[in-house]
Amino acid sequence: MLTQEQVASYHEKGYLGVEGVLDAGEVEALRQTTDEFVEQSRAATESDTVFDLEPGHAPDNPKLRRLKSPVAQHEIYRSTLHHERILDIVGQLIGQRIRTNGDKLNMKSGEFGSPVEWHQDWAFYPHTNDDLLAVGVCIDDMNETNGCLLVIPGSHKGPIYSHHLDGHFAGAVTTADFDDSAAEKIELTAGGISLHHVRALHGSLPNTSPYPRRLLLLQYCAGDSWPLVPAPDWEGYCRTFVRGEPSRHIRVADVPVSMPMPGAKVGGSIYATQTVLRHSTFGSVKAAQPT
Repeated sequence: MLTQEQVASYHEKGYLGVEGVLDAGEVEALRQTTDEFVEQSRAATESDTVFDLEPGHAPDNPKLRRLKSPVAQHEIYRSTLHHERILDIVGQLIGQRIRTNGDKLNMKSGEFGSPVEWHQDWAFYPHTNDDLLAVGVCIDDMNETNGCLLVIPGSHKGPIYSHHLDGHFAGAVTTADFDDSAAEKIELTAGGISLHHVRALHGSLPNTSPYPRRLLLLQYCAGDSWPLVPAPDWEGYCRTFVRGEPSRHIRVADVPVSMPMPGAKVGGSIYATQTVLRHSTFGSVKAAQPT
């Protein structure tokens, strides 16, 4: 469980790192399963509904960028989504009625793991209220050299930045005067979790180390939040609950919303969508400040 100070820090900064949520056995099980998927990716020749491949992927040198929808792929990821310690922590931040709205496993492989440009998750999937967050389960240690998460503290209380380029959704901040100088690092050991608010500005540098930085990202929402896009049917909404019961009573908050429309010119994953950008923000990113 979180302390009052940790809860207050999350609400003030928009993010939190918590060590030791998963034990060594749970981490090892995640590693073994993830290694198996990397082996399976050797047979893939292009990105598909399961594998998002890095440029240069080959059977004798697999370069898996992301495992898509891992919860649907293996029980170990499903059990992590429903992990009681994770749900207890999430419940302290967004309430005890909790549902999920997505998951992915970003691989960030050693020496070639791709960066993720600055963005706000809220730009991808706005809801009727913003009590949403993402949990990053560290399968490996996460630090500055292997591409840890970077977050701009307090940005979850600010505006929704433009994520559009040439009239289409681009999956990253495209505001010309965007300032990342206040960025802070989330560094954790394997078994720790990161949590960031759906409106928090965040991204990650490329992995320049020889070691992987595999991060299982699990998205959670307050039970009374209703997605604006894509709108689910009732049965689909009910199936997303991981704690508590569904209700027809939806909470509508006064929060800024920018719809991800017109849609992206390139789809499939955030990596593909961000290929339309004319320059990388991280090409000139300033050194992140320690937290």
